[in-house]
Amino acid sequence: MIQAITPLALPEYELIDSGDFEKLERFGKWVLRRPEPQAVWSKSMSVSEWEKLAHATFERKNGEKGDSDSGNWTVKREMPDRWFVKYKHGILNFSMRLALTSFKHVGIFPEQADNWDFIAKKLSENKQSEKPKVLNLFAYTGGASVAACQAGADVTHVDSVKQVVTWSRENMEESGLDGIRWVIEDAFKFVQRDVRRGKKYDGIILDPPAYGRGPDGEKWVLEKQINELLSMCSEILTPTGFFVINLYSLGFSTLITQNIIKQHFPERTNVESGELYLEDKYGKKLPLGTFLRF
Repeated sequence: MIQAITPLALPEYELIDSGDFEKLERFGKWVLRRPEPQAVWSKSMSVSEWEKLAHATFERKNGEKGDSDSGNWTVKREMPDRWFVKYKHGILNFSMRLALTSFKHVGIFPEQADNWDFIAKKLSENKQSEKPKVLNLFAYTGGASVAACQAGADVTHVDSVKQVVTWSRENMEESGLDGIRWVIEDAFKFVQRDVRRGKKYDGIILDPPAYGRGPDGEKWVLEKQINELLSMCSEILTPTGFFVINLYSLGFSTLITQNIIKQHFPERTNVESGELYLEDKYGKKLPLGTFLRF
């Protein structure tokens, strides 16, 4: 089955407008203007309206075009260095810290909200006596980790960047939670070791970038390594465990992911897959990668 999913309950976020390779978004009371390579259509609002609304605008270094994430923010109105937004839906009620980073991101991917609900639902259905174990790979600032923790899981959070692991810990603490296991390591190496040890998880979440580096310079290239990584994941996922993967590479279609999953998880028939997207106030749907889950 192929479907598109959108966030269900993130009232502090709004995609106001998109177009001309940019997006205008509200996070809490702050409005941000950022590059968006997939917004190839025209803006619905005027440039002057964008400029009036935006509290901060991200500008690529040296006027770079395309999908480069390197640059700086121009803050036009007084903004705090950091602020929090809350996600509340079903059994989930947690906070995420936001900040303006030099690589365009702000610490949250709102389109992931539906996956957070999926994770919580799967964990609530778990009937085993022990706490379910969940592994979050390429975990970034930990929205999925915090959601799984709040839903009762024993969570292992793996990311190669110390600063974002610290950021994730802040999100956990601000949400009144504890107990997440923090691991600063290359995700591929971590899973290799767990395979050798015979480790098992009741849920695995992956959010791999197209390219990346581990803490010791390990190189990650999505096209070259994703097949082997998913093969290893199939060895450490319990027979009834849940699985979520998001892919943001423009050249990686849902069909490619479906083929890999079918090879490594042939017994799974309840697979959902499709596009993640956000819809702006004018009805334009902004694609933000693909997902697959079961």
